[in-house]
Amino acid sequence: MYISAFEAENRMTSPPPAPDADSRLYPARPLLAASIAVFRDGKALIATRTRPPGAGVWSLPGGLVEAGETLEAAALRELMEEVGVEARIVGFNRHVQRIDRDDLGRVRHHFVVASFVGQWTAGEPTTGPEAGDVRWVDPRNPGDLPMTPHLGRILARAADICREAS
Repeated sequence: MYISAFEAENRMTSPPPAPDADSRLYPARPLLAASIAVFRDGKALIATRTRPPGAGVWSLPGGLVEAGETLEAAALRELMEEVGVEARIVGFNRHVQRIDRDDLGRVRHHFVVASFVGQWTAGEPTTGPEAGDVRWVDPRNPGDLPMTPHLGRILARAADICREAS
């Protein structure tokens, strides 16, 4: 992509728009989040996101870590808040980063997500303000769904971790 000298200079000097109320848009620093791949009878729970970034695509339940909260506690809290399910954590999968830039190259979103693996213990998945749809899928073949980047690999690795923990 060709960038004029003016555009290149403005990428460096233009301040980003003011952040929204929860500072997720044009953050001053990366935001820490946690997610969890929950398994029940060999299937993994996924949900569609209702908010940007990634609104309308399938992902793992998860969200921002609150001050004073452990990563594990955040993953379990978000699981309950988003889809009404309880689980026990059986392992850590990996860190995932989501960095989105605007047309000028400025960081619009930057999340660092600690992704855990869990075994279902209670609750039936429900939709809500943050999960537009929920479903249990084969972690090795989730189907032809619009998914967040790397979800297929995250699910496959989570399935291995869950199997080893059993």
